[in-house]
Amino acid sequence: MNEALQDKLLLLMREAHSRAEATDWFRVGLGLVYLAGLMTKETIDFKKVDRAFNRFIYHTLGKGHSIASVLQFMSGEKVMPTVSSSRFQEAFGRHCPEVPAESIPFLLELNLGVAKNISGLDPSGPLADWVAQRKAAQGL
Repeated sequence: MNEALQDKLLLLMREAHSRAEATDWFRVGLGLVYLAGLMTKETIDFKKVDRAFNRFIYHTLGKGHSIASVLQFMSGEKVMPTVSSSRFQEAFGRHCPEVPAESIPFLLELNLGVAKNISGLDPSGPLADWVAQRKAAQGL
């Protein structure tokens, strides 16, 4: 997690219309960047990566937030206003072009798969439906 990426996520957060929306935009933007960073053939030192993300999250949102809580938020229904927001999609695309818009459904599906493995519950609901709709629209 480099300083340039941190600045991009903070700029994304500032485009939201309220504090609650800004927090949600930050969580989703950061989560997408985190998940996209996992798509590598290189060995990942998760302790080091998570520590850097957690430090940034703590300095931005405060106590009680972590990369685990961000990913948990991104697997639930509360993420829907953000992922379905055209304002978020446009702002995220502008500030974080290293995460292509067409990869967002895949990254969210990946996160849902991890949540399924942890909880043992099949992912269903509005987010799973949204991912399926986006993938169908992309012809996947």
